Amino acid sequence: MGIFSRPSFYSDKKRELPTGLWQKCPSCSELIHNLELQQNFRVCPRCDHHFVQSAAERMEMLVDRGSFEEQDAGMFSVDTLKFTGQASYTERLKSYQKKTGLKDAVLSGFCSIQGLRLGLAVMDFNFIAATMGAVVGEKLTRLIERSTDAGLPVVIVSASGGARVYEGAIALMQMAKTCGALSRHSAKRLPYISVMTHPTTGGVSASFATVGDINLAEPRAMVGFAGPRVVRETTHQDLPDGFQTAEFLRDHGLVDQIVHRKQMRETLHRLLSYLHTAR
Repeated sequence: MGIFSRPSFYSDKKRELPTGLWQKCPSCSELIHNLELQQNFRVCPRCDHHFVQSAAERMEMLVDRGSFEEQDAGMFSVDTLKFTGQASYTERLKSYQKKTGLKDAVLSGFCSIQGLRLGLAVMDFNFIAATMGAVVGEKLTRLIERSTDAGLPVVIVSASGGARVYEGAIALMQMAKTCGALSRHSAKRLPYISVMTHPTTGGVSASFATVGDINLAEPRAMVGFAGPRVVRETTHQDLPDGFQTAEFLRDHGLVDQIVHRKQMRETLHRLLSYLHTAR
């Protein structure tokens, strides 16, 4: 036993880790550093859970460096219906524009994937859950029509909570408008590939997201019109295991192939090379 006792140390300051450096995987509860997550295309290195990816991150992952030419970058939504609530629609739009750096919930334009030219649109769930209003529908429609005129294939990467409630029937009209443009695109025998990511729901899933010549989906992505709770309460029936997952929809014919995020670029190039040259 020592002659001198060690003095006790006391501090009322709690040791805190810097915020924003780590994320907890919702599937396996693994703590992942943001840098590692970014380098792994926002896929959990332990359980392969696919985190939500921003439109900019997905563009960087998919397209040839420096090839993306954005279209209709200046378009933004307006509060046509004068929506009232806890926060005005205009204020909400400004908040998400500042948060994401986007004008609205989709990036669209022309690019190359391994040298193959195409029209590409990517929705960003970080912007009001990538809900589809007049601007999203118009940007998608213009991209499809320009691709049709240029004789190019189209790829749309979807992630959405559905039609935007703040725009009412105007938002619902975009379902028919986008599908009409895709119908004319198909009439020219030009390919359209839809990529569904987590989650793809509501009016987006009931329109352009599920009418691709080939429908792809990321692993375990939720794809459906209404949520499982709404379906259960409406039908008063127990839902099958895995209902509305990409795997369930593949087994029932809605999804053609489930593609890991790391293989998406190569898969799109291979499919488009075949479809576009075989037409």
